[in-house]
Amino acid sequence: MSTGQPENKLKLYSHWMSSCSFRVRIALNLKGLKYDYETVNLSIISNPEFLKLNPVGYVPVLADGDVVIVDSFAIIMYLEDKYPHNPLLPLDIHKRAINFQVANIVSSAIQPFQNRTVVKYIGEKVGSDEKLQWTQSAIGKGFKALEKLLKDHARRYATGDEVFLADLFLAPQLHAAYMIYNIDMKEFPILSRLHETYNEIPAFREAVPENQPDAVH
Repeated sequence: MSTGQPENKLKLYSHWMSSCSFRVRIALNLKGLKYDYETVNLSIISNPEFLKLNPVGYVPVLADGDVVIVDSFAIIMYLEDKYPHNPLLPLDIHKRAINFQVANIVSSAIQPFQNRTVVKYIGEKVGSDEKLQWTQSAIGKGFKALEKLLKDHARRYATGDEVFLADLFLAPQLHAAYMIYNIDMKEFPILSRLHETYNEIPAFREAVPENQPDAVH
């Protein structure tokens, strides 16, 4: 319902390779929200102007007028609360819990271990040959947990026949597994099938890293 007040144009501070930004782009697309894309150069993430928005120095950051939200999970929940159409959370409390578990496994048990800062540190302290092995090990451990968790819940999508929060976190992680980290997906049939399904959805395809304005091909 219109309040008679002009809507603020959303601005997303993003980087094409950021899986966290990828999640938010999917959410914005699913809700049909227009936004301005502001590229953040991750090599100069300590830029003082950007640090005013997010002192941690990470993307994504969402600006909604004077409101600034950092962290992909917080941004997605903000969008869910402000724009409840095309809901990203199911009504069923158990199914909600599964969605939160999937999001947590991806964001806490996988993604931090493949973070460019961590991988760079591993390369410097242990050796460059260990970087890929480290990342593949972390992703594989998380994927085993996800495969087990989703065994009794996945249908067309992760937790049923509708797209929900779990799918927003899974899609970028699966994309990276295939495109960057060369993960052997044979032991993850559920995740492999979901990856193929996500590639069929326009809101997901439009959000992939390669389709962003700052993508390097």
